[in-house]
Amino acid sequence: MSKETNAELHERARKVIPGGVNSPVRAFGAVGGSPRFFARGEGAYVVDEEGKRYLDFMQSWGPLILGHCHPEVIEVIQNKAALGTSFGAPCRVEVELAEAVVAAYPGLEQVRFVSSGTEAVMSAIRLARGATGRDLIVKFAGCYHGHADHLLVAAGSGLATAGQPSSAGVPKDFAALTRVLPLNDEAAAKALFAAEGSRIAAVIIEPIPANNGLLLQPKEFLLTLRRLTQEAGALLIFDEVISGFRVAKGGAAELFGITPDLATFGKVIGGGLPVGAYGGSKALMSHIAPEGPVYQAGTLSGNPVAMAAGLATLRILEREKAWTKLEEMGARLEKEINTQLAGVNVPWALTRVGSIFWLSFQGKEAPRSAEALDQNAGALFKPLFHAMLDRGIYLPPSAYEVMFLGLAHTDADIALFAKTLREVLTAPPA
Repeated sequence: MSKETNAELHERARKVIPGGVNSPVRAFGAVGGSPRFFARGEGAYVVDEEGKRYLDFMQSWGPLILGHCHPEVIEVIQNKAALGTSFGAPCRVEVELAEAVVAAYPGLEQVRFVSSGTEAVMSAIRLARGATGRDLIVKFAGCYHGHADHLLVAAGSGLATAGQPSSAGVPKDFAALTRVLPLNDEAAAKALFAAEGSRIAAVIIEPIPANNGLLLQPKEFLLTLRRLTQEAGALLIFDEVISGFRVAKGGAAELFGITPDLATFGKVIGGGLPVGAYGGSKALMSHIAPEGPVYQAGTLSGNPVAMAAGLATLRILEREKAWTKLEEMGARLEKEINTQLAGVNVPWALTRVGSIFWLSFQGKEAPRSAEALDQNAGALFKPLFHAMLDRGIYLPPSAYEVMFLGLAHTDADIALFAKTLREVLTAPPA
């Protein structure tokens, strides 16, 4: 192991990397302290540079549905890398992965691979605008779709607002082409479409919002969006970067029985490597270059090593009947937590869909919209996070990030998590 501590590595990183991290939430800004620098992963566990082992419920923010370093996936990566890491040209395995994705997801006929979820969403939005000839995009407060300019906007007051940039460097005029609605508010959606429906190119939503807590939406709300978009000639885009191939083989579309016009993917289909994708009907996808006028390209799109890792992952999930197993594991976790935390004098609520779960600390009712989130919940989460970390359990370093189960987790891991959670929440103040 390295002789440097996590704190020393972070200080060293700060000299050459902004904030010492390559993605903001990794900086522990919401919880304080120094981020852990991980050296290796082992199934459900990670080991940091100081040699400390942690039971991991983050799983690289979701993609490691089989756990860290699944031997079959690692073998496929090694074998494929030995034949060439990048060609910038077509390869067989990208065709095979595309066939697997298309076969699994409702309504999908073609898919285009990219290298990240952000790139997938950015490309799907461009496609929607190009196919409809319209400019306006509708998103929802509390849904995160990557850091593309037109989606880095926050909601204002009222039923719907023109987007206001939530990041420096995003032109106000560009953000103004995005409308922001509250989640789970049919009246607001209907009002916006009544006013501007003919100008709307697409509505984009995480059908299972999982980037600002787990803000589960009623099926009826999603059905309303499906109806409104169809009536207005707009497209419905499901951002399934997190939920795709995790909550079901066909993602949230299968779970809810709702087929979007376009869908975006990432996380799981990369098998731990950087992969994103977007897809829809052949008629829509024919607008993409080289067949159509909507340009999108990427040197590393369809990278053979990443494609092989994703294909291996999907095949293992299918073979292991993983979605049934993950639902059973999630139900066990829910039961363990409910049992362990019964009577604990803390305002907690557990929200879960399949293997994605979230503990909110603002009362017994789980919120369904960003407006319902209590921003003071982080005050309770901060000591909880560090107490769990000290006991060898790694959680996402934010009160508003979800957690993940994977096939590598065991009943013992689940029981340990729930038991440790109770111990931390009932421990006397230091």
